Amino acid sequence: MIMVQQKEQGMSAAEFLFPSDLERTEKKINRILLVGSCLTALYFEQFKTRHPETAFDYIPYNFVSVLPPKPPSPVESYDLQYVQIPLRTLLSDRVIEGFHFNEPGFAEKILEDAKNLLDVMLSAAMVYNESHGLLTFVSNFIVPQMSSASSLRGKGGSRDLVTIVHHLNDYLNERVETYKNAYVLDVDSVASAIGKRYVLDDVVYFYSHGGVTFQDWDDFGAIARNEPIPPLETVYPIKRDEFLDAAYRQIVTSYRTVHQMDQVKAVIFDLDNTLWRGQLAEHYRPDVQPWPRTDGWPLGVWEAIHYLRARGILVAICSKNDYKTVKQRWDDVVNPKFVSLEDFASLKINWRPKAENIAAICKEFNIKPKSVVFVDDNPVERAAVASAFPDLRVMGGNPYLTRRILLWSAETQIAQLTAESERREDMIRGQIVREETRSAMSREEFLASLECRVAFKYITDTAQPEFARALELTNKTNQFNTSGKRWAFKEVADFLKEGGQLLAFTVQDKFTDYGLVGVLFLKKSEIVQYVMSCRVLGMEVEEFVVAEAVALVRKAHGNVRVTASVHELPDNTPCRDVYLRAGFREDWVSEGIHYYILDEGKNPKAASHIKAL
Repeated sequence: MIMVQQKEQGMSAAEFLFPSDLERTEKKINRILLVGSCLTALYFEQFKTRHPETAFDYIPYNFVSVLPPKPPSPVESYDLQYVQIPLRTLLSDRVIEGFHFNEPGFAEKILEDAKNLLDVMLSAAMVYNESHGLLTFVSNFIVPQMSSASSLRGKGGSRDLVTIVHHLNDYLNERVETYKNAYVLDVDSVASAIGKRYVLDDVVYFYSHGGVTFQDWDDFGAIARNEPIPPLETVYPIKRDEFLDAAYRQIVTSYRTVHQMDQVKAVIFDLDNTLWRGQLAEHYRPDVQPWPRTDGWPLGVWEAIHYLRARGILVAICSKNDYKTVKQRWDDVVNPKFVSLEDFASLKINWRPKAENIAAICKEFNIKPKSVVFVDDNPVERAAVASAFPDLRVMGGNPYLTRRILLWSAETQIAQLTAESERREDMIRGQIVREETRSAMSREEFLASLECRVAFKYITDTAQPEFARALELTNKTNQFNTSGKRWAFKEVADFLKEGGQLLAFTVQDKFTDYGLVGVLFLKKSEIVQYVMSCRVLGMEVEEFVVAEAVALVRKAHGNVRVTASVHELPDNTPCRDVYLRAGFREDWVSEGIHYYILDEGKNPKAASHIKAL
């Protein structure tokens, strides 16, 4: 049973910013490469002591350095690299003489030169990313605490270093987007959340340094003074350790997001005391005034619902209530009307056990309970649901925690928004209509009426627009996944360089366009892995795609024997017999892996009601 912890006091900055409540499985990071200047040197010194389970290597990077052809350890041994480009190098020591900012064009020149230098330094720092596809996180710049402008009127203007660093952060985001498998980590927000007064050294050091306050640079009284300097922390309380913990936690959670660890695919909400204060039947009667307030946390949860939807996460309602009453009173209770019943992909508002309703929602969404979060104020209901579905995550006891956990957890983030993620809600709605139609017809009639069409696309390069979705699908699919393998970006890049191909396919029928829902990893005459979304399972698409893959393999290599395999995994029973259904024969079984062959000259079976586009 997975119960989301309800933390009341003593929450660290790392936990506050990057909640662990939705984590279920641990993903060990074996080795990290740190590339950067003074701040990264501090990370290297501290991280290896604080996190001995992970190995750290460090390459100092200042000015326009050239990284060595090979890092300290083999590139393939790193899980990721963390790059921190020194702000002082970009801005140059020209900015120390602040009176120059009064000169026309000086600030504009500083920003222009900084952008040009950033291009050069980023390109050099990304050499291992570009050559090996190494997952790369790039730190942004910590913005100075206080304006450097020469006048009150100039604060926040173009001649203010604060403004210039903000522009550099925007530019850094734009540039990192041009690289594959690379993401910006917002360390400036980490410093801001803790409080830059407790972190940033610009109260002592340069505005352009962008480092963390500590007293290691002091001589500790070696030089006599008329009045001894008191310890720095008696003047400026320092939260260096808290900052370091949060900065590392940001790396870990970003890594989890990229690898889609414990990804949340749906959030199911109760209504009473969850989406609004009080109970609909008791506290919102026309004869009872005043009604509970809607400001504060209810409004925050309403907005969170829309931001979850924007990430492709499905939202649903599961409430013990009268459906007609909820529908009639919704606009009275949800006021302002920021969220409507139509915003939810599934509604289960009835008096049945919530576990029964949640099972129905999971079936409609074609997801397993382990991909679901259930939000309910009632501890008895949460316990009952958790007992029925041990892998499902439940929360909701403290409404002040709900929004932060749902929006800030790594498990509700996505590395990159794909077209399929944007359309997921519409696809599910169409799928529900499709299933309703299915129940009224025979299977043969239903399949013939679908007007199902499949389009294929070969992916031979990670730069192709379909690649991101293909990788996302591969790494989050459990039920129809013939090997269960999760691929890192650089692994797929190597697979393609070595002659492998990804055969991706999209599906549409008269109800909806499902988008890219499947991918086959092909190498010569072998189907290495076959992954497909369960949204189209049962339409006989799976056999049709195998037949098309065989045809494409034989077109490239002649009338060869085609091989494939299926691993017996706890969740992948839906794909166990796909090759048998497609006309292959089982050759042998070893350690839970079934090997299949389609002999030369033998054609696979294909569904006649599906058309290839």
